[in-house]
Amino acid sequence: MAQIYKIYINETVLIISDSIPTDVEDYQELKPKGFKFPKFYASIKDQATPKTFLLLASDFKEIFKKIKKSMQIIKAGGGLVSNEENKYLFIFRKGKWDLPKGKLDKGESFRVAAVREVEEECGISIDSSGEKVCKTYHIYEVYGEPVIKKTVWYWMRANNQPDLTPQIEEGITDARWLAAGDFMLVHENTYPLIRDVIRVIEY
Repeated sequence: MAQIYKIYINETVLIISDSIPTDVEDYQELKPKGFKFPKFYASIKDQATPKTFLLLASDFKEIFKKIKKSMQIIKAGGGLVSNEENKYLFIFRKGKWDLPKGKLDKGESFRVAAVREVEEECGISIDSSGEKVCKTYHIYEVYGEPVIKKTVWYWMRANNQPDLTPQIEEGITDARWLAAGDFMLVHENTYPLIRDVIRVIEY
């Protein structure tokens, strides 16, 4: 399996690797020679149509490091939370289905922040947190400047908590437990990043 890094920008994903991932079919290849991330970002940041770009390079790790060093990094933690019925917790925020997550407070670890944010955003108590699911990177703008958010996702468990209270002040208008068979509801209206995170449940 190819080792890859993914950077999400709205509906677009940039994959950086030294070989073509087996699960990527429809993509536009970028040439590493002369590649400048600020120029690439400016050209695609307003695209509404989902698109995948693939940058193949033997020094792909260095390219990824340079991109991270070129902007501020915001650290966040999130949870892939299941209950006793093996349903999973989703929130509806800013018009799309999402997973609960949030930024680290000063001095917090990724895991502590992830549990706190899930509990605050959904009004529940987490019984246990397990292994890391994955790390994701996505870019958004703060005061007109791009920043990169690094989110570490954890497996979590919350049993016997059917009553969910979405955190309205954070723009969350709904929170639901969904079985894997009902994930089509999420797939139809979510971000590519979230689709990738929940793939670990579906496959």
